[in-house]
Amino acid sequence: MKYIFIVQGEGRGHMTQAISLFQILREQGHEISHVIVGKSHRREHPKFFLEQITCPISQLESPNFVTDKDARSVNIYKTLTTNLRKYRTFLNSVNQIDTIVKKEKPDAIINFYDFLGGLYFLLKKPKIKHFALAHQFLLNHSTFEFPKGRFYDKSSLLTGNRLAAYGANKILGLSFQEMPDEPSKKLFVVPPLLRDKAKSVQTSEGNHFLVYMVNHGYSEEVKAFHNLHPDIPIHCFWDKKDAPEELEIDKTLTFHQLDDEKFIQLMGSCKGYLTTAGFESVCEAMYMDKPILMVPVKGHYEQACNALDAKKAGAGVSSEVFNLEVLLNYLPQHKDVGDKFRDWCETSNSRFLEMLT
Repeated sequence: MKYIFIVQGEGRGHMTQAISLFQILREQGHEISHVIVGKSHRREHPKFFLEQITCPISQLESPNFVTDKDARSVNIYKTLTTNLRKYRTFLNSVNQIDTIVKKEKPDAIINFYDFLGGLYFLLKKPKIKHFALAHQFLLNHSTFEFPKGRFYDKSSLLTGNRLAAYGANKILGLSFQEMPDEPSKKLFVVPPLLRDKAKSVQTSEGNHFLVYMVNHGYSEEVKAFHNLHPDIPIHCFWDKKDAPEELEIDKTLTFHQLDDEKFIQLMGSCKGYLTTAGFESVCEAMYMDKPILMVPVKGHYEQACNALDAKKAGAGVSSEVFNLEVLLNYLPQHKDVGDKFRDWCETSNSRFLEMLT
C-alpha cells in the first residue's frame, strides 16, 4: 500500500512515532511517498526527524499551543485567538495538502494528531482511507480515567480529538497497557511505537538525571535544584531556538538541543528521568526500567491525563512542580514494570500491520 503521513510537529513524541511506523511499513514492502509535518515559528524540527524520514517532507503551518511569557504554561485563550487569526494560513496549508495528495494518489493517509489532517478531511472530503493515530485518542475509551474537575479542559480536548480524527476509518489509541478495543467507536487500542534504537540501547544505572522539557522556561527550576545539589550530574534536553547545540553551565549541568542518539544513550544510563508528561519518552523510560517524574505543563490538560494514565501503569510519580527533589525522594519506592511493558510493546509490529494493511 501507499501512504502519506501527516505529523504534528509540537514536541518530540509524534515525530518519533512516525519514524517507527515509517520503518515498520517500509520493511514490509509498503511505500510512504510523502510526509507532511506541522510547523510553527517558535520551534525548529529536530535533525533526527528530517534525517530518518527518507522520503519527501513538506513543512506546513499548523495550529499550535501558545505559552505564557515565561515559556512554561499553555495559555488557552491566546492559543484559541492566535490560531483563529491564522485561519487563512491554515486554509492555505490544507490546500497544499490537497495538491500533494492529488499528485501522490495514496491508498491511505495516517494522521499523527495534526489538526491539519482533520481539517483536510473536513473541508476536502477525499475518497481515501484515513487512520488517526495518537495516545490522545485513548481518552475516547469508556474506561479511561480523567483528572478530577476541569470539565472545560476535558471537553476542549475531546473536541480536539474529534477534529483530528474527522473522517477516520480507524482511530488508533496508543496505550501504556492492554485494553479492549471499542469497534463501535472505531477505536482500537495499540502498543506504543518505540523505535528499535530505544529498545536496543544498553541500559545501566549511572549517577546522572535526565530531563526533557517541552517548554524551555522550566530551565530555571533545573538550575535551582542544581544549585542545591551541585554534585548530582544533570543532562537536560530542550528546544530553545537561540541556544547552542550544547550549553555547559558547569561540569554537572548541561543543556542539549534535541539529539535523538544522545538522548537515548543518556536515558539508558540515567538514574531517573524527569519530563513534562509527554507520551513517547515516558514509554521509552518505562521500557528501560527508569523511574520517572512527570510534570504536566500548566494548562496542558492532555499532559495531566498522560501523567495519571502512566502513573496507573506503574511508570513513576507525578507532580505539579518541576522539581528534581521529588524524583530523588521517590527513587527508593519505585518498582520496575519493564517486563510487562516490554511484552506489550513487542506486539506492535503485528498489531499495526493488522490495523493498517
